[in-house]
Amino acid sequence: MSQPRQLHLNTNVTGVGRHPAGWRTLENPRAIVDLNFYKEIARTAERGKLDAIFLSDLLALRNHAEGPSQALEPTVLLTALASATTHVGLIGTASTTFNDPFNLARRFASVDHVSGGRVAFNAVTTYDASAAANFSHDVPLSTEERYARAQEFVEVVTKLWDSWEDDAFIAEQHSGRYTDPARVHAIAHRGAHFAVRGPLTVPRSPQGRPVLVQAGSSEGGRALAARFADAVFTAQTTLPTAQVFYTEMKERVRRHGRNPEHFLLLPGLYPVIGGTEAEARQRKGELDALLDTEREVARLAGALGLAPDDLRIDAPLPYDLIAKVSRSDLPRGFIDSTVALARSEGLTVRDLLDRNPGAHRMIVGTPEQIADDIARWFHERGADGFNLNADVFPSGLAAFVDHVVPLLQRKGIFRREYEGTTLREHLGLPRPRSQYERGADAA
Repeated sequence: MSQPRQLHLNTNVTGVGRHPAGWRTLENPRAIVDLNFYKEIARTAERGKLDAIFLSDLLALRNHAEGPSQALEPTVLLTALASATTHVGLIGTASTTFNDPFNLARRFASVDHVSGGRVAFNAVTTYDASAAANFSHDVPLSTEERYARAQEFVEVVTKLWDSWEDDAFIAEQHSGRYTDPARVHAIAHRGAHFAVRGPLTVPRSPQGRPVLVQAGSSEGGRALAARFADAVFTAQTTLPTAQVFYTEMKERVRRHGRNPEHFLLLPGLYPVIGGTEAEARQRKGELDALLDTEREVARLAGALGLAPDDLRIDAPLPYDLIAKVSRSDLPRGFIDSTVALARSEGLTVRDLLDRNPGAHRMIVGTPEQIADDIARWFHERGADGFNLNADVFPSGLAAFVDHVVPLLQRKGIFRREYEGTTLREHLGLPRPRSQYERGADAA
């Protein structure tokens, strides 16, 4: 008999939390460069039996006068966190636009060994002009160029991870045989963007290869995820649109000859938790009182490709103007999810600012309300789990672990203990064979 479907939960570490003013409430407002701050987050996630912690990344400094952004390089930080934890997965973001596949494949395989098989690579493209300027590009690549490069980049990375077969690393002291050269393969890749001989210098990792994640909902992102990814992080703000996305992506995966049950859809979720709904709203209100409304309007306008004067605080979004925006340097998934949320509930700009503003679905309420909502989306196939955003770390995550996780466990949809040691085991994913192993299917 097949095992019951299992809910999957990660915590998304962006800055010191999702709320823009959260850093103003911390004992250490410089926590973005404090290893102990991240250790507490990772240990809290592990105490709650979460699948993984997820680190986003930025390749250009922006809005730094207003508050903290991602600072430390993800794989370096995850290596340190691997020694502070034993089970929780470690997901790091890296750009396929401004990296080299050999170096990234080696880096993630190395951390997978160091962590005992708990690592995932979140492959993203980078559209930011400020980031391009940090990597000797006068202008960013077009959307088509970014995703064409990303497709080949991930293809090369998976080939390199597979370049050592499982039995290639012998280390036989009595015979003096260290490796089996017949089981270590040059990948001899030559494509439009990369020419990589291989093999990787690192033996096959504990998971076979690190878990591969993709974040985004654009057409290029969907195509990349359907071909390669084990899981997708996405912005979905309404259950009907999430169900459509869920069904579409599972079907795309099936068309690639892959098992859709081994492909996970994990929308972002932003819970603000209180013992009562009034307490939750009070917590949020205290944080919101620290915000500059004009600055938040300008931030929302910029993300939508509009000027601040295009938005009126107590009016709906200007849908006609948004429909005319065609810039390739904008987060398409954010725009689509924000518009879907605003239309579905008739929200004004002020309402949207109160809701994060539409980037990831926010629930302000009690543990029971949040657990019931999660269970509904899970059972109705809007999600296989969630990428959780805390308003402020570590307290927002601790509230979820202490008060929501036990309710999900009682519902029978979330683990009480880790049953495996690798991230693939947490996610219910099989260990892939090397594509160079005799009789293996190509990846």
